[in-house]
Amino acid sequence: MVTGLWGRIEQQDFRSRIRGTLLGAALGDALGAPLAGLTLDAVRAAHGPDGLTAPAVAHGRLGRVTAATQLTLFTVDGLIRAHVRRDTGAWHPPTDVHRAYRRWAATQHEWGPDERREDNGWLAQQEWLYARRDPDRACLTGFGDDVLATLDRPKNPAARGAAAAVRSAPFGLLVGWEPALVLQLTVECAAQSHGHPTAHLSAGALALIVHGLIRGDSLDAAVQRTLGLLGARPGHQPVTDALQRAMAAVTRGAPGPDAVEALSPGRAAPDATSASATATDAATDASDALAVAVYCALVAEDVAHGLRLAVNHGGDSVAAGALCGALLGALHGETALPPAWLAELEGRATLLELCDDFALEMTQGPTLHSPSAASPGWLARYPRG
Repeated sequence: MVTGLWGRIEQQDFRSRIRGTLLGAALGDALGAPLAGLTLDAVRAAHGPDGLTAPAVAHGRLGRVTAATQLTLFTVDGLIRAHVRRDTGAWHPPTDVHRAYRRWAATQHEWGPDERREDNGWLAQQEWLYARRDPDRACLTGFGDDVLATLDRPKNPAARGAAAAVRSAPFGLLVGWEPALVLQLTVECAAQSHGHPTAHLSAGALALIVHGLIRGDSLDAAVQRTLGLLGARPGHQPVTDALQRAMAAVTRGAPGPDAVEALSPGRAAPDATSASATATDAATDASDALAVAVYCALVAEDVAHGLRLAVNHGGDSVAAGALCGALLGALHGETALPPAWLAELEGRATLLELCDDFALEMTQGPTLHSPSAASPGWLARYPRG
C-alpha cells in the first residue's frame, strides 16, 4: 500500500468503514446468537409473529458474541502481524493468520491468558475472550495443530459450513491489495479449517464484496465484480449460484422472513444432549448463509432492518447476521449502526481498539516500524515472532 496517498479525509472514512465492518459483524453475530439452531416456526413461537426484533439474551446476557466474532478479531490480529513481520524479510500472511487462529484455539481450552507466552501480544491477553461460545467443530480441529494446510491439501475437506466466511471480512479491508490477491489469501486462510470449495469460496466472496464496498463500489457492483472473479475458480458454482439467487430475489416482492427462508432452508438443530454438539455443526452451507446476507443487505432500509431480516429464519442465524452486518457496516460506516445495540455489545472496547490499530497499520505502518527501527509499544502489541 502506498501510504503517501492517504489524506486526512480518506483516513477518517477508512477508519469509519473498518469500524462499521467489524462492529456490524459483531452486532449481527450477537443478534443471531439467541436463535441458533431454531426453525422459523420456533423463532416465532419464542419471540412472536415478527420474530426477534431486538437483541435478546444469549450466553447469559444481552450483547454476547460467539466464536464468530472471536475469530474475526484474531483474523485482524494476524493481518497486522503479517505486515509488522514483513520488516524481518518474512512475508507469508497465511502463516501469520494461522498462528493467530492457534492463539484463538488456546482461548477455547485455557482458563485465561498465559503471561509466559511472549507471542500473545495484547489481543490474546483480553480475558473476556477466554470463553467457549458455540465454536464450530471444524475450527477446533483445523486449528488444533501447527500444520499449515494448502488448497491442494486443506483441513476438513468435507466442511461446508459458514464459520470460515464469518471470520473473513477483515481480508476485505486490505484496500491496497488487488482483488485477486484478496481472494487468494482469504481462501488459503479459510482452508485451514474448511476445506470444501463451497466454504472457502464463500469466505473469499464475502471478502471480495467487502473489499469493493471499502473502495467505494455499490453493493450491486461489488457483487457483480465478485461473480466475475469467482467464475475462474474450481468448485465455484454453488457460491456463484447463491449470489445470483440473492440478486434475483430482490425483485420478487416485499422482503420478509419467507423470502429469506427460501434462500436458506436450514437443517435440524444439533443434539443438545451431546457434549460435542455445537450450534454451528447444524449450519446451512456457507453459500446459503452468504445468499441470505447479501439479499438482506441489498433490501435493507437501514442496518437494524437488514440484521433483523438476516437472523429470522431457520438457517444459520449467527452466520447470516454476522455476514450481513459486515456488508452493511462496510457500506455505510460506523455511524449507521444502531447505537442502542452497540451500547450492549460485548467486547466493544476491544473491537474499537483493534479497528483503530488496523487502520494505523494500513495507513501509517512505515512510521510505526521498519527494518531498522520500530515503536517498542507497537511491537509489544504485535510481536514479530
